[in-house]
Amino acid sequence: MAAAASEGSDMFDEIVMAEERFHGEGYQEGYAEGSHVGVVEGRRYGLLHGAKIGSEKKLTGSLTSNMLEHLMGCRKIKALDSLIGMIQKFPYEDPTYDKLQEDLEKIRGKFKQVCSMLNIQSDFRMGTERSSLTF
Repeated sequence: MAAAASEGSDMFDEIVMAEERFHGEGYQEGYAEGSHVGVVEGRRYGLLHGAKIGSEKKLTGSLTSNMLEHLMGCRKIKALDSLIGMIQKFPYEDPTYDKLQEDLEKIRGKFKQVCSMLNIQSDFRMGTERSSLTF
């Protein structure tokens, strides 16, 4: 009789604890799936925004170099030299650089200043996306 009561108690405990067990298993499965999806989404986001930053760097660098070759004004050349130096010193290959956004804003500001000095629009269209970047 005691064995039957113990067996019934174990079965009862198993039923009572099932919700907690299923909750724990569901949490673990959800966490694993969410981690995987997060890594994939983060990689895609990084590639997209890294490509945009790279395009912006190339455009500003090449435009700045071309502007420098065609200018004669001392103030304008100093501003262009400063912008070129900022672009060349920027650590694009280091995604953990703690002043990434701050330095990008400085480069954008300097580029906008140079464009204003030269009466050049400081926005451009990127490929077939039809989206524009404005500095």
